[in-house]
Amino acid sequence: MIQDPNVPAALPSGFDFRVLADIDAGLNATAFVLIVAGLIAIKRGNVTAHKRLMLSAVAMSAAFLCCYLVYHACAEPVKFRGEGAIRPVYYTLLISHVVLAAVQVPLILRTVWLGLQDRREQHRKWAKVTTPIWLYVSITGVVIWYMLYRW
Repeated sequence: MIQDPNVPAALPSGFDFRVLADIDAGLNATAFVLIVAGLIAIKRGNVTAHKRLMLSAVAMSAAFLCCYLVYHACAEPVKFRGEGAIRPVYYTLLISHVVLAAVQVPLILRTVWLGLQDRREQHRKWAKVTTPIWLYVSITGVVIWYMLYRW
């Protein structure tokens, strides 16, 4: 990759930004686990644990987004090398993941805001839409990473 004169000199020369893809997968997997744990906590009536777990999941997803943007700004794109029947599976997952990832951001923000405002009934209604999308985006992010970098 050619050094861009607009990139700050503080970046270590020779840093391999591809490692951020692995970090992203870990952040997505962690967010998934935290969301599931948050759901279990609220089903058991533990509002405090639910709040902490869900805010931790938000932090993981925010860290993912930052890491993802840096990775795609600084690393060469990686092309999917799978052939045959797996190609449409990969691209179906990728397209649905990308579309829902964009949709989930305002949903998460609204759901969290309602929860923090203690507007529980509205929070629950929004969470019923937000949670499955967030879980899907988190887990498909890991699956896409695996298919693209490890398979």
